[in-house]
Amino acid sequence: MVQQSLIYSFVARGMVILAEHTNFTGNFVEIALQCLQRLPATNTKFTYNTDGHTFNYLAHDGFTYCVVGVESFDRHIAMAFLDRIKEDFTKRYGGGKAATATSKSLNKEFGPKLKEHMQYCVEHPEEVSKLAKVKAQVSQVQDVMLENIDQVLNRQVKIDVLMDKTDNLRDQAQVFRREGGQLRRKMWFQNMKIKLIVLAIIIVIILIIVLLVT
Repeated sequence: MVQQSLIYSFVARGMVILAEHTNFTGNFVEIALQCLQRLPATNTKFTYNTDGHTFNYLAHDGFTYCVVGVESFDRHIAMAFLDRIKEDFTKRYGGGKAATATSKSLNKEFGPKLKEHMQYCVEHPEEVSKLAKVKAQVSQVQDVMLENIDQVLNRQVKIDVLMDKTDNLRDQAQVFRREGGQLRRKMWFQNMKIKLIVLAIIIVIILIIVLLVT
């Protein structure tokens, strides 16, 4: 089954093949390496068709996962296979020796895992396809949730800005009230002072009149 559908797979860091598996010989190995050299450095999925085969790639965080299959093999299952080995490889080596491993040094450990995943995907295509669809739906839901969270956070930022402006206005109003109160008190004292002076002048005038009359 594997020989008739998925024929070669590898995991690479940059241009360094860390682990690979195949039961055949052929120019597909050289073609796979040539395609690897042309892949962009960013995270991406890529498929190249030639000579009756598909060369499928998944690049993520500096590592590239590849599987070569016959052209008639379901490409969605091939991509699901790449997701499977990426998850398995990351769980085993993420943040570990894969970052410094030399060429083919993980063949003994991970080569059999590549064979195992290849065989499983070929023998259980419907199950793999359904699981891939579920993961895609979950990913979409997560993207929507993240988008909603971003919108909420953006609204929160706007609310925070408005609250800051409101606080500033309230502070300015309090300052204005304090300054206004101080001004009103100052004006009240000035008015009282003027009234007292006027009253004193009136009293003096009355006293003068009384003295002149008497």
